[in-house]
Amino acid sequence: MKLLNYKEQGNGDPLILIHGLFGNLDNLGLLARQLESSYRVISIDLRNHGHSFHSEDHNYQALALDVITLLEHLSISSAHLIGHSMGGKVVMAIAGQKPEIVSSLVVLDMAPVAYPERRHDAVFSGLQHVIDTPPTTRKEADQLLATSIVDPGVRQFLSKSLYKKNEQLSLRFNVPALLANYHHIIGWKAISPFIGDVLFIKGENSDYIQASHQKEIMLQFPKAKAHIVSGTGHWLHAEKPEAIYRVINRFLAKVGNR
Repeated sequence: MKLLNYKEQGNGDPLILIHGLFGNLDNLGLLARQLESSYRVISIDLRNHGHSFHSEDHNYQALALDVITLLEHLSISSAHLIGHSMGGKVVMAIAGQKPEIVSSLVVLDMAPVAYPERRHDAVFSGLQHVIDTPPTTRKEADQLLATSIVDPGVRQFLSKSLYKKNEQLSLRFNVPALLANYHHIIGWKAISPFIGDVLFIKGENSDYIQASHQKEIMLQFPKAKAHIVSGTGHWLHAEKPEAIYRVINRFLAKVGNR
């Protein structure tokens, strides 16, 4: 049995934090530190990311089962689940596979739909340059990434997964598997209705959650609530961390008082 890498902090009811594509458990680290005073926070590296195992399979059924297996290993019978982007689809898939272990869901800027467009081809191209010509310095790595990726913020984010290996820098995530399974990552199979408490938090300037998605959201999550955070894009938890924390904390307090 392969277990996901995880980090645990704080005390209280279990709360699971799950990062998005090309991320790792540190991505939601500030939120973890904010929540640890009230919750037992467990931050997870998904398969093919961070220090977790690599696999040729990367689909939401498998990703959800990985998390369920870890919770069973930790003797956690129910938990609040928070996921960003791809991690948002993972927590929704868990609610579809094993709803009884979900105390509540918070989904950061992701809808339970299949997205038609490929948003990450430039990122994959830049990462392939790093694989093909392993850099020895972070400056070299940035130059290689810049051949395809214009946004320096995206390059900086990806660079967080570089590590030293035999005097060269390598990437912790499994690029070939993520590329081969990209249709699964942007895809989605609708789940049976989850009747628990769910909060969708949308970045105002992001198009990942659209008005046209409302029907699919309500079909799968009939009790879903939504909150829009002004002046933020897809990386809303990094752009306005205090606002995100307040929204999540208020939601969890309401759920806990029921």
